[in-house]
Amino acid sequence: MTDDARETLTLIEAEERELVLPRFDLEDAWRLGSAMRATALERELPIVIGITLGEARVFHTALAGSSADNDGWLERKTRVARRYGRSSYGVGQAFKANGRDFDSDGRLDTTLYAAHGGVFPITIAGVGMVGTVGVSGLPQADDHAFVVEHLRKLQAELG
Repeated sequence: MTDDARETLTLIEAEERELVLPRFDLEDAWRLGSAMRATALERELPIVIGITLGEARVFHTALAGSSADNDGWLERKTRVARRYGRSSYGVGQAFKANGRDFDSDGRLDTTLYAAHGGVFPITIAGVGMVGTVGVSGLPQADDHAFVVEHLRKLQAELG
């Protein structure tokens, strides 16, 4: 078990508890995705952005410098968030904090699942997880931080 992974995991768990929305619908998905895209363009980030509600992909965009590989990573990280009901980064750090490696100890096909940062569950108070929001294209901690930044903004807007 590593102290760095445990410390990171503690922060991620606090974010997962904090970022519960009062509601989330298709209009909110469009607003969130559009805001993320605008910020990414402003910062010249080479990322893909995806939002799901249930099994439906309700927002997707790719920015200059991203590639089909980023789409693949986004899908693999999304599967982890759906399966575990928490952020893909949180899953990976939980394995590390326990001295384990997701790829070898997770018993899942690593061509389908990736426990790397960048996908966060969309959770509604009193309902639970209804979808995901994620990015791929930056180092995993930066992917995660970008999503958290924008979920916090949306949470403040929705009050």
